[in-house]
Amino acid sequence: MSDVVSFRVPRKLRAKMKKYPIDWSSEVRRFLEERVRGLELLELLDEIEKRASQRKVQVDSTTLIREDREKL
Repeated sequence: MSDVVSFRVPRKLRAKMKKYPIDWSSEVRRFLEERVRGLELLELLDEIEKRASQRKVQVDSTTLIREDREKL
């Protein structure tokens, strides 16, 4: 199942697009899929960051790395 989405482009751009034998629907669809995937990842990162800030224990990794190096 799918929906139809339409949008306007300037006439000059449309004229330039007609010069190239490209399936513009596929190009736009692929761009939209990638853009939505990127936005979903940003949303997920924000959620992870929010959860991480709510944790009771926060550790500075540089301190842990320094301690490990001193043990050697």
